[in-house]
Amino acid sequence: MFDLPALREAARLVHASVPATPQYAWPRLAERLGCQVWVKHENHAPTGAFKVRGGLLYVQWLLVQKPGVRGLVTATRGNHGQSMALAARNAGLPIIIVVPEGNSREKNAAMRALGAELIEHGADFDQSREEAARQAQQHGYEMVPSFHPQLVRGVATYALELFDAVHDLDCVYVPIGMGSGICGLIQARNLLGLRTEIVGVVSTEADAFAQSFEQGRIVTTATANTFADGMACRMPVPEAFDIVREHAARIMRVSDDEVAQAMRIYHEDTHNTAEGAGAAGLAALIQEREHQRGRKVAVILSGANVDRERYAQVLGATDNSVAGSV
Repeated sequence: MFDLPALREAARLVHASVPATPQYAWPRLAERLGCQVWVKHENHAPTGAFKVRGGLLYVQWLLVQKPGVRGLVTATRGNHGQSMALAARNAGLPIIIVVPEGNSREKNAAMRALGAELIEHGADFDQSREEAARQAQQHGYEMVPSFHPQLVRGVATYALELFDAVHDLDCVYVPIGMGSGICGLIQARNLLGLRTEIVGVVSTEADAFAQSFEQGRIVTTATANTFADGMACRMPVPEAFDIVREHAARIMRVSDDEVAQAMRIYHEDTHNTAEGAGAAGLAALIQEREHQRGRKVAVILSGANVDRERYAQVLGATDNSVAGSV
């Protein structure tokens, strides 16, 4: 996909616009879970999520490959869209972004504030993606996929920062949506010659990637009804699936209740905001806390873009009996 010099060059290009995000070992998380817990804070990125890295690098690459590009179109649940809107604005390009009906109001507002023309269409991401392709053809714009080697190379810079800063990690937990985050983590790990386990995390309500991993073939689900919209995907991208199937240790499922519990723990133990997908890695670590006891573990807090009303609802809820035992 790309080599180590290309990854370090990507970091140089990304850091011209986006500063490196921190990774902290939080004492209260360690106390709670019985292991050293490093959090990679992609919630501190300028758009509140790791995706910004990929968008910036992809558009720079696209302008070299297709200097006559007139505009961009993409589909998203929000974080990829903010990334592409920022990159398009920086490049002076118009962009149309298609989101599902009922998408996050605050993510929609952020994309509009970055200059995107927003279209709400379809019941889920996959239907939005079909409309985005139609819009691209109608306007003569470039259709931007949700998974592409340049997007992966861009987001892999967060993994390079983490591995350069924290040595000898035993395991990293990372949420899976369309797959760029976990594939970037895998590629960086492999290029650096590390033995760190990489564990992907999906929602119990959108577990196509987990089913595909278990069955060794692409499996599509009928629905993806999770409030953790960054993981709400019904069908894995084949290129991402091939990488994950070969190089990930396992894929775990977490419920919406477990995700909500992890969001509360992030707030209580670190005073950081995590959106649903952003908290999924911690939710998975909580499931496996006995297995990880005494080890050195990282979780990817991939984003913080959760609507205020939803976040207030999550923080105001009482942990169930399982959550209370942690």
